[in-house]
Amino acid sequence: MVPKKEISMVPDMGKWKRSQAYADYIGFILTLNEGVKGKKLTCEYKVSETVEKLMDLLGTLDRWINETPPVDQPSRFGNKAYRTWFAKLDQEAEALVSVVLPADKRAAAPEIAVYLKESVGNSTRIDYGTGHEAAFAAFLCCLCKVGALRVDDQLAIVFKVFNRYLEVMRKLQKTYRMEPAGSQGVWGLDDFQFLPFIWGSSQFIDHPTLEPRHFVDERVVNEHHQDYMFLECIKFINEMKTGPFAEHSNQLWNISAVPSWSKVNQGLIRMYKAECLEKFPVIQHFKFGSLLSIQPAKP
Repeated sequence: MVPKKEISMVPDMGKWKRSQAYADYIGFILTLNEGVKGKKLTCEYKVSETVEKLMDLLGTLDRWINETPPVDQPSRFGNKAYRTWFAKLDQEAEALVSVVLPADKRAAAPEIAVYLKESVGNSTRIDYGTGHEAAFAAFLCCLCKVGALRVDDQLAIVFKVFNRYLEVMRKLQKTYRMEPAGSQGVWGLDDFQFLPFIWGSSQFIDHPTLEPRHFVDERVVNEHHQDYMFLECIKFINEMKTGPFAEHSNQLWNISAVPSWSKVNQGLIRMYKAECLEKFPVIQHFKFGSLLSIQPAKP
């Protein structure tokens, strides 16, 4: 079934929160959150054939950025070359997803490809935000639901696939000067991402020396960012923004005062539900099909 929007008015939000899609999505996020607890990006984990194929797919998207340089235009933000890049994905998405799927599951490609297309930003507004990031998590969740990805792929899903996705998204954001979608400016956690802060804080749980107060120290970030997703995010913010950290990233600055990583992790999960999953402007764009269904969750 080709996924379509189901949440068109604020009162529909109850339907979303009661849906099987919501239960599956949040379950997926939390399962991965448990899976990465206390582990480094550089630790050993299994890399399946599907994961390798997903890395190839993301490599293709990356290569297309190189082949589509930004154009000269009067406005600094939202470079129109992004639309050319996006049109290529729009055209090729189904074929790209087909290759990732096992032969007996290829019929699911049109449904799953929708989430891939939704995960790279909006080509009309040339913006990117947590709703697009959620579409990529939904894409991965669908691959798990059809059995292309399995339980023992958990670490590779976050540390290899999702991490590579973030690299490509940062490159898109930088190259085409994408606008933050529905960003809360200085009051949001980050202009573009949320999930790597959740999973990244879980990686730090029970760390012998690094505490939340350390991530605002640039020396710590430079030394440890290859091992921790959270620090990769901070490093990117420091590259993209000028001025005091407490001013441009006030929410993160506040989080650095929380005593333990497990408290940070729990707080971010609560915040993600409230700020992303329960916000109509984000969820109105979410699409529902047979894999992520709007039907009420089974009790």
